[in-house]
Amino acid sequence: MFSHVMVGADDVEVSKRFYDALFAAIGAKPGFYDDRGRAIYMHDGALFMITRPIDGEAACHANGGTIGFSMASTEQADAWHAAGVAAGGAACEDPPGIREGGFGKLYLAYLRDPAGNKLCGLHRIA
Repeated sequence: MFSHVMVGADDVEVSKRFYDALFAAIGAKPGFYDDRGRAIYMHDGALFMITRPIDGEAACHANGGTIGFSMASTEQADAWHAAGVAAGGAACEDPPGIREGGFGKLYLAYLRDPAGNKLCGLHRIA
């Protein structure tokens, strides 16, 4: 359904260091820069990008927005979360763990990146 996700950041280099560490925890390669200075990550057929806002205004995160990343296991979600906190992100919501609801059992781990974007590592429990 989605072709890519792009988040804004006032300091792309700070965000790139964070995402390099975060994505290394799930086996992805470090991001690279394109000719416009955007950091780009490609992993498992997905594309994730970081950019300074095109309009020149300050970057801001979406209130109520969350970007979800699929995790292969609860252990991978925990490693992802720990890598994000160690790289300058902040834990948010409840601690990583199982939540039950309309989508069944999910293992969720929430972070905010250095620019304030809310992220979720999600593993579906069979």
